[in-house]
Order: sequence, then C-alpha cells, then structure tokens
Amino acid sequence: MKHNILVIGGTGKTGRRVVENLTKLGHHVRVGTRNNDPKFDWDDPSTYAPALKGMNRAYIVYYPDLAVPGAKEAITALTEEALKEGLEKVVLLSGKGETEAEACEQIVANSGMNYTLVRASWFNQNFSEGAFKDYVMAGQLALPMPEASVPFVDTNDIADVVTEGLLNDNYNGETLTVTGPKKLTFDEVAGILSEKLGRSIQYQSISMEAFKQGLTEAGLPESFIWLLGYLFTEVLGNSENQTVSNDVERVLNRKPISFEEFVENKVAEGVWTQEATTWV
Repeated sequence: MKHNILVIGGTGKTGRRVVENLTKLGHHVRVGTRNNDPKFDWDDPSTYAPALKGMNRAYIVYYPDLAVPGAKEAITALTEEALKEGLEKVVLLSGKGETEAEACEQIVANSGMNYTLVRASWFNQNFSEGAFKDYVMAGQLALPMPEASVPFVDTNDIADVVTEGLLNDNYNGETLTVTGPKKLTFDEVAGILSEKLGRSIQYQSISMEAFKQGLTEAGLPESFIWLLGYLFTEVLGNSENQTVSNDVERVLNRKPISFEEFVENKVAEGVWTQEATTWV
C-alpha cells in the first residue's frame, strides 16, 4: 500500500534521508518547508492545514528542538489540525533525556492518532554538517563536559528507523530509542577523527561559560546558545540519559553505524577537506 506522507523538515539532517527512503519505495512525499508549495512554517500555524491536506501520515521534526519555548503549543496545534485532516499516523522525532521533549511526546500520544515516538541520541552528523564541523576543520574540539559519554547515532540509522515507524504499524504506540553501538567521550571522538583523517584533532575541555562566550562572539543567536547550553547541561550532564539501546538493531535487523564507520564514510566524501562553514 502506498501512502501520502508529509515530511516536516524534509530538507534537514534526518528529514531529507526519510524523503529519499520513502521516494525510493514509491510513496507520495510532500516536503514540509517554508520554501515549498504548500509551505509549512512552524511559526505560522495557518500553514499547518494546507500542508497536511491530502496526507495520511506524517513525520514531525520540530525546529530547532522540542525543548525550546513554544514547542508544546506548536505540537498541540499541529496534532489538532492533523486530526481534522484525517491523518491516521504520525512519527515524532524526540530527544533522548529531554524532559520538555517528553511533554511534547505526551501530546502526540494522547492525540487519538496512531503514533510512533523516536528518541534520538546526539547525531554523528553534528561533526560533519552541523554545529561542530568547524571545530573539526580547525583541529580542536573546544567543548565542555569532558566526562560525558555519548552513544552518538547516525542520521541514516534514525531515518531508516523513522521510515519503518511510518510504514510498519507493528510499531504503533511504541517509543523507539535510537543510539549508536557504544558510548564515546569527546576526547575519544577526537582520537577517532585524528586516526581517520590522518591529522591531529585535539579535544580541549572548556567551561560552559567559555563555551557560551565563544558562541556569542561567533554571532550566534541567543536562542541557539540557550539550546546548546541546555543540551549540554540537562542531557549530557545526566549519565542516565546516555545508555546504549538496541532498538536500531531490533527494528532494522542490522547493527547501528559506528562513529568509526561514519568518519570513514565522510573522509571518503571529502567532507572535512572543504572550507569551514559558518554556524547555522
């Protein structure tokens, strides 16, 4: 059976990979972004209904994160519109260990629609196309929380699990926690990057205050600085949030992509030979 599926954030790290998966499988995919027609804009609730019209399933990614103020209100408004438009199922991307994200999960779970929740650990791709790429390019990961041990997960694994959640009703009502196969400290991440890139990538432990000051000097918006501070302190600061899950292997019948594999793939693509990008 082929579905009409809205992929909100369909040009983002996980969304574009979900779009690719679903398109290859022959489903009709609508990419929910501000630049598409009909457009979708989280800041404009009047765009929700037109984007949902004619769809029967949806992948929900809230930008920049479910932890930020206003997320609960937006998720509530979206689920209400989805019910009106007759959607039969949604998959929500959530954050592992985020209390505020769990409140948004409950909104979806209590909406009356079928749903699957996908809780993700920190992305491998943060180092190749996200917040920390410039640090790798500069050869120094200057980050707080040296004691944090993170089961970084690959966005390709997230997208594959999301695709299963959208299409396989056996996962209705489930919360799938997606992580990589093992936990790594930032120092261990720097060691793997050094080995695979063939040049020195050093980890430098800095205070949270110094980290935020550097972001401010780089011209990042206050809302983004707040979010990164929250993710470091509330998520990475709680060791209970960093357990390794076997849900990727359970859903996909294969092992998750390791950080080493991720780096090897990106080295082959020449990702870190390009000029450093700006923060976005």
